Amino acid sequence: MSDFAYYTEEGLKKLKDELHEMKTVQRPRISEQIAEARDKGDLSENAEYDAAKEAQGLLEMKISKMDALLSKARIIDNSIMDNSKVLILSCVKIKNVNNGMEMEYTIVAESEADLKLKKISIDSPIGKGLLGKKVGDVADVQTPNGIVKFEVMDITR
Repeated sequence: MSDFAYYTEEGLKKLKDELHEMKTVQRPRISEQIAEARDKGDLSENAEYDAAKEAQGLLEMKISKMDALLSKARIIDNSIMDNSKVLILSCVKIKNVNNGMEMEYTIVAESEADLKLKKISIDSPIGKGLLGKKVGDVADVQTPNGIVKFEVMDITR
């Protein structure tokens, strides 16, 4: 597995905005909550203080993970991608061989996946199964209900 995490410009901006919001809005808010709880006296029996400290720890952990993600983030350049096979950011039209149902998905990074927007993760079973396939190839995808065969109908960007 690569040391890099690949994102679209939109996905990377969303990640940066989320980190900025955690650092500039959530972090100061939790610090205020800790200060207010501290002002109320005995910290050994102060549930508000304990809750605020726990929230602070969780937030700092999220910020740390997000910083690590951003340090490995790379933007994908669509202009140099091979359109003949399924890669990250490919828009793939597939057909379920068993029932003939056709679907269209864009293969994206894990953090950008959103089924409502027809964006599936490259790490999902379907994403992994389609990776590297060409038009006309059939991908065997392991699902909880067994193996499902998907034929690649079209690949676009």
